[in-house]
Parts: sequence; structure tokens; C-alpha cells
Amino acid sequence: MGIGKGFFVYSQKHQNLENSLAPNYFFHYLCLNTMLDTITSSHIPTNQNTNVPALGLGVWKSKPKECYAAVEAALRFGYRHIDSAAIYGNESSVGEAIRDSGIPRSDVFVVTKLWNADQGYKEALAAMDRSLEKLGMDYVDMYLIHFPVTGKRLDSWKALEKIKESGKAKSIGVSNFMVSHLEELIKETSILPAMNQVEFHPFLNDTKLFDYCRSKGILLEAYSPLAHGKKLEDPKVTAMAEKYGKTNAQILIRWSLQKGNVVIPKSVNPNRIAENGTVFDFSISEADMKEMDSWNENYRTCWDPSDVL
Repeated sequence: MGIGKGFFVYSQKHQNLENSLAPNYFFHYLCLNTMLDTITSSHIPTNQNTNVPALGLGVWKSKPKECYAAVEAALRFGYRHIDSAAIYGNESSVGEAIRDSGIPRSDVFVVTKLWNADQGYKEALAAMDRSLEKLGMDYVDMYLIHFPVTGKRLDSWKALEKIKESGKAKSIGVSNFMVSHLEELIKETSILPAMNQVEFHPFLNDTKLFDYCRSKGILLEAYSPLAHGKKLEDPKVTAMAEKYGKTNAQILIRWSLQKGNVVIPKSVNPNRIAENGTVFDFSISEADMKEMDSWNENYRTCWDPSDVL
């Protein structure tokens, strides 16, 4: 049994449910078996022989206690991919929630990132150790350079290669890298990034970057797939959601998944986390995918790395 729009209702018209379902929301989701199976079993392979769960939970700007609760809820709903970063200040909460869940560490794909102030060869090696200590883990599944810092990203990448070789990261990649940054990296280093995590949604559909990553076998991971909610109530999104009997958020997430991307929507609300996970029980038609492709406005809600030399 799938769980559709009527079960997880998140829109400005139905926000009263957020409180009515808490704190006993788990009792409202007794028919989660299909959802758990699809979230847990949907993976995308990388060029470094790892398999990334297609849907993950982002914990950007989540305070430690709310981060713990969000990760706990996500794991209960079947998520097996948690995306953190040193700069978020919540790595300890991520690790604690995973341990307390009782789910084997090997079943959860954990990502963290190297912050700008820690870039450089020796600095990156030390930063990895600090992140592992905070997470309470021996390794992460993916370690990313958070931003293409000028003059330091190549040395940082060489450190990540060493980190991968040591087993402290099963795979390594980058975040917020544009085509020029990737070209430089590929030319100067020996290991191709497994993943490039960037802002990506129908209103920021960077086809040049998307096509380049695809041509090189680099997995694109979409953060802010809901454009920080700034386009969530766009009439085009609403019309498409109504056509499929889904929420606006589900339509935006599904579009990115069908592009072949990994997607990491961020939320600390259990109902929204559950809603965001209910995206494997329908498909957007080819015609509607093309229609959504045409919505691009180069609308960026996060930092812009396009001018970084």
C-alpha cells in the first residue's frame, strides 16, 4: 500500500496537521512497509564502487537536539542516508541518533564535508579526524570538499585521496563545484570525484553542469530540491502536484530523482520528512518532465560558486 497526498499533508492549507500528529505520529503510519522498502532499497552506484541511497536527509542548520530527533525520525521512516557537514555543528547528534536507532552502522550512508577554513592538505587530514571523533565513527561513506576554495581545493583533494586510501572515507567527492572546477580537478588529480553536491531543482536546472557530470560518471546530488520553499507554492508546481495527486514538495523531489540524481531534502519536521520520502510510488511522465525542465530561471537560493576562480 502506497502512502499518498492524503496521508502526509504538508502545504499552507494543511499545516494544522503538524501539531495534530505529534507526538504520536508513528502510530499514524502503520502502513509504512512499502515506503520503508522503497526508500531503503533505492540506490545509485558511484564510480568508486559505493552505492548511495537515492534519497537522504539533509541536516543543514539543524540545531543539535532537533537534528537528533530528525535523524531518528528519518531512520524510522526508512531513510538510510544522512548528509551532514563540519560547519553544521551537528555531527555529534547525527552519530548519536544513528547509534541509538539500533540500525547497523553499515546500513546507513553517512556523508560529511570539509569546511573552507580547514582546506589544505594537512588541515584536511586533521579535519577528517575531528569529524570522525564527533560522529563517533571509524569511517564515513562519503567525504566531500564543501566549496571550491581558490588555491586550496587541489591540495584538499589530494588529502581526500589519502583519506580514502586509509579507509576513513569509503568514497570522496565535492560540493558546489562548477564545470571549470571539475575540469581542473580531473586534470591535476588521480581519482575522479564520486559525487558533486549542488543546489538543483527545476528553477535552477544547470544543464551544462548536469551534462558534464553525467559524461564523466560523476553522480549529481541535489541539495535544496525545494528551493528553500521559495518556489514551493509556485502555480506551475501546484498544478503539476494536483495532476498527480501529490504534494508540491513530492513533485519537486520526484523530478530530481527521475533526472537520476541523489536528493537530500532538509527538514526537522517528522511529517515533512515522511512526506518527502513518499516519492517512489509514482512517476512523472516524459512530457511533464520536459515541461518541468523548461521552468529553469537560474534561480539560486544558496551561495553562488560560478564566479570562483
